[in-house]
Parts: sequence; C-alpha cells; structure tokens
Amino acid sequence: MSTDKSAIRNASTIIVLRDRLRDPAILMGQRGATAAFMPNKFVFPGGAVDRADGAVPLAAPLPALCHRRLAEEAPDGLQHALAAAAIRELWEETGLILGVPGQWPGSVPPDWEEFAATGHVPSAAALQFVFRALTPPGRPRRFDARFFLVDASHIQGDPDDFTHAQDELSHLQWIPLSRARSFDLPFITEVVLAEVEARVSDPAPPASVPFFRNNDESSLFLRLRGYPMPES
Repeated sequence: MSTDKSAIRNASTIIVLRDRLRDPAILMGQRGATAAFMPNKFVFPGGAVDRADGAVPLAAPLPALCHRRLAEEAPDGLQHALAAAAIRELWEETGLILGVPGQWPGSVPPDWEEFAATGHVPSAAALQFVFRALTPPGRPRRFDARFFLVDASHIQGDPDDFTHAQDELSHLQWIPLSRARSFDLPFITEVVLAEVEARVSDPAPPASVPFFRNNDESSLFLRLRGYPMPES
C-alpha cells in the first residue's frame, strides 16, 4: 500500500546534549542534497514514527510530566511510540544506544533487530519532551514533530563512535552550542536551539512545552498547558 506523502505524520527528534555544565555541545548531522525534506541542512537525528514503535518494550517509561505533556492536543496512547521512535532514530542515524543491558521478550520487529542485537532494551527514562512543531503547509513532507532532550551521559558506550550509523546523515559531529547557529540550519532548529540553551543548566523536565503549530489558517506559538505564548 502506498503512503500519502502529503499527510501529516507523527515524528520524533532527539537532541543529545554533552558536557552541559562545562562546554555544552549537541549532536547533529547533515541531510543529503537529494533529500526531499530539508536537503543539505544540519539537523538533529529524527524521523517518522513507525507502526512497530508502539509495541516495542521500554525498560523504563518517560518521566510522568513528559508523558502528560505529550498527551495534550494529541491522541492518548501515542507517548510510548514517540519515545521509542526517538530512540530508534538515534540508533539508526548515529549508531548510539539509549537503553539498558537486557534481552527482549518475544520477537523483535525488523526495524529494531540490529538495536536488540547489541544486547540492550530501549529506555525512555532520560528523555525530556521540550518542543513540538508542525511542518507548515505546502512542504513536500509534513510532520508533527516532538523534540526530546537527553543528556549524553545516558548513552551506552562511546559517544564518539558512529560506526554503526546508517547513511541518512553525513558529517555527524558534536557541535559546540555556542557555534551551532553558524551552520546551515532549518528555521525551526534555530528556534529549538533557544529552548535548549535555556535548559542547559536545568536537568529537570520542563513544566510547559512550546508548540509551533502551523496549519492552513495560521501559524501559532502555544505552550502545552493550553496557553498561547505572549506576543513579544
């Protein structure tokens, strides 16, 4: 069955933050020149939620506050799949593991076989939901993307080892947060960077989450507790 490429798809993006209290850096890579969505741009690892993501085992769930925020203006029950997708995309695009040692119960979905073969079960305990953005109309792909922040200390193994990464992103690197804006970034990534900068010294999940909602009528910044963001 063909996929409707114009349909809005749920997606997860993961922002890995390293050395946050000394010299903070974030993990980014460059999309290919022929990519239909954001070609040549430097981005965080991420992508669409797969059907199997909702059923994969999680060694630990999302923080309760993040679980509640993800449920706002969204179908209930999507939180598990969004968290799993973030972990899977991190593995696929960088080869880094967010999980704990353990064996999977039952069969492993095809998209997760290589992750499971490392001897780890994904864990969402360290993920923090920090931003949400809906791709504007008229783009070749549209995503309802949730951005998750995670500290690099929760990565299993060497955070500089990208040998298991697939080829979706090139030039994978840890970029000093202070230099990130000098790279060719999508607009929404620049907006998210401001939120990351504000959270560098705060290890707790945010009490409210910005939502950049683009639809056919308007573009609107909300905060996911039901409040419109004040005009500056």
